[in-house]
Amino acid sequence: MNPSMINSNINQKGSDAAPQLPAFLTALGQRLPAYPGSLLCVAALNLVLRPQLPDDVRNSLLGRHMRVRVSDAGVAFDFSWNGSCFTARRAGGVPDLEIGACVADMVALARRQQDPDTLFFARRLTMEGDTELGLLVKNTLDAMDMPLTEVGKQAVLRLLKFLPQPNGGAVR
Repeated sequence: MNPSMINSNINQKGSDAAPQLPAFLTALGQRLPAYPGSLLCVAALNLVLRPQLPDDVRNSLLGRHMRVRVSDAGVAFDFSWNGSCFTARRAGGVPDLEIGACVADMVALARRQQDPDTLFFARRLTMEGDTELGLLVKNTLDAMDMPLTEVGKQAVLRLLKFLPQPNGGAVR
């Protein structure tokens, strides 16, 4: 097979390409300040991932600058692990690890509807920086028993049980 044909086929958007956000949403995302988004991102990470992280992973993440880039939304979230929780970082500098994909692929990964290796080799998921750190993050997420969306749902339900209810009842 002709190698130039392989490369051209990889770079073409085929029917298996993820749907992209409309351009006006990307333009809006690019105009938003990054730090508030990073605060929301770490709140979700701390709610969903922090309780699931083994001690050896926590130690390996300590002080590492990570970034999640949502390509079609025009946003990126910078954060690090401080030993007890994820903390937001101001955008800037070169992160130790940057993982990027479009919104649809990020959601599919969280729901475990797509395999990260498949997306990576299809060039729909990018990883730049420390490869060892990237593999640690990937393997940690792969080792979780259920999709992140389900872990997140359970974490939110646990959190809601501690909030006062107007009718005096519990959340079910």
